[in-house]
Amino acid sequence: MTSFADTSRRLAIFAALLAITASLSLAHPKPTLRDTTVRAFESYVAKVQAADDRNLGHGNFLWLDVPDWQGRAEPFSRLRVGEVLVRRNNPENQKIEVPGGLIHDWQGMVFIRGAKIDDVLRILQDYDHHSIYYAPDVERSKIESREGDQYRIFLRFRRHNIITVVLNTEHDVSYYRDSATRAHSRSSAVHIAEVENPGRNEKEKKQGDDNGFLWRMETWWHMEEKDGGVYLQNEVVTLTRDVPPGLGWAVEPFITSIPKESLEFTLTATRRAVLGNLQSNKRN
Repeated sequence: MTSFADTSRRLAIFAALLAITASLSLAHPKPTLRDTTVRAFESYVAKVQAADDRNLGHGNFLWLDVPDWQGRAEPFSRLRVGEVLVRRNNPENQKIEVPGGLIHDWQGMVFIRGAKIDDVLRILQDYDHHSIYYAPDVERSKIESREGDQYRIFLRFRRHNIITVVLNTEHDVSYYRDSATRAHSRSSAVHIAEVENPGRNEKEKKQGDDNGFLWRMETWWHMEEKDGGVYLQNEVVTLTRDVPPGLGWAVEPFITSIPKESLEFTLTATRRAVLGNLQSNKRN
């Protein structure tokens, strides 16, 4: 039998979710502010891209390759025993606030023992099966077009933290082979739409009418084969709305924790998919 306390708790949660939905619908940034927000994001991404170009050109292929990195051997050892390293990749490890929004810049790394570069690329480029490799975060996936190492892909994200958000996204992805043991890729989201009523008379919300849980997404992958496996590094920079006044307790955990959690999940799931594919090939 359901207790009075349980019933009251459920009603309170339901009422809180209704309040969140109502408050968010009334708190959309003005169009002019949204333009300013996007320009600030694009300026930040340009700096990240410039830094990535410098690293590729000067041999700092992985973030641990930086000469003045303290204790380099220890993080590499942690990776080789299976840890996933994740860091907030911006000055002072703080949130990056811009007018009307927040920029999230997270970088992570994992080691895939026994893998080759081609083993990793085979999984990353198999977008038609990403809904299997990265379930439940990726609900649907497909290659829309391909020309050599250039892809246009569709990914449908489902993310949950107090509330559930479903997003239809399209991305342009380019892959580059730097050497026999190194490769990198660059991905930009060209379409992001929040899905209203997913699974039942669903439709995409127009930009400006959405809740701003994901406005922009840029991704950088680096992979290097050495030490008997592949070091796989991923940096993801995203733009979300800021936290509405009075709703930090409910909205901020979703906005601020999802980028880190998604990165950790993506790296772990990629390693699992690569190793699973290797095991399957051995059995066959």
